[in-house]
Amino acid sequence: MAEFLIDARGVVVAYAGRGGPFGRRGPSKPVLHAVDIRVGKGETVGIVGESGSGKTTLGRALLGLVRPSEGSIRFDGSEIAALDENAMRGLRRRMQMIFQDPMSSLNPRRHIGSTLIDPLLLHRVCRRDAAELRVRKVIERVGLPPAVLGRFPHQLSGGQRQRIGIARAVVLEPEFVLADEIVSGLDVSTQAQVLALLGELKREMKLAMAFISHDLSVVRAVCNRVYVLREGRVVEEGPCEEVFKAPRDAYTKSLIDAIPLPVIDRDWLERRVPG
Repeated sequence: MAEFLIDARGVVVAYAGRGGPFGRRGPSKPVLHAVDIRVGKGETVGIVGESGSGKTTLGRALLGLVRPSEGSIRFDGSEIAALDENAMRGLRRRMQMIFQDPMSSLNPRRHIGSTLIDPLLLHRVCRRDAAELRVRKVIERVGLPPAVLGRFPHQLSGGQRQRIGIARAVVLEPEFVLADEIVSGLDVSTQAQVLALLGELKREMKLAMAFISHDLSVVRAVCNRVYVLREGRVVEEGPCEEVFKAPRDAYTKSLIDAIPLPVIDRDWLERRVPG
């Protein structure tokens, strides 16, 4: 049995440059430079960095959506970096993604019910009647009424659409979920509700998660360990509390200093709220 569910080593991803005036491709531009990242079973790992640091590219590489030009990516002990789409299809049920913008990731012409039932039928998890029953249970578990199954994405609020995105990710009962900036477009109260729901589902289903975010306070609240990316390189990694309390890299320190993290005056709190 593999020690880590996700074990990526020396991952390099490069994209071809823009074509010239005669349609020629420019030189490849590396986006990730020999990145190492590991996610244990049941663990939540944060991936942070500024825009353009390679966070989303790394996440997509871990899911097999982007093929690395160099390096190894192992899922539960099996190498997936070189698998084609047909070979990856059998693993799709075990690894899922929650997208940043649920509106653009949901089909605007399909009812929510069809969007959630189709993956169960595609992967031959169960027949339609059983799929419909499972979808209703998942919808209720994410805090939505069954009536949303007959609605289109544009008829839902942003928070409701993100709950649908979570439902779509967990309906197949995966082992690993990648969450890419899933609360960045939500108001603070809705962010808290979505994060609490995700935490509950993680514990119930014993999910491993990679949580991509630029909001360090959110990462500190939900993650066990954190990887800090800068220009496609991991500049620091470790347990969240250790990294936040004593960052070793100057870039990490600058990221933490730029975010107003809450500080609780426990003496003041105990004076105002005894016990």
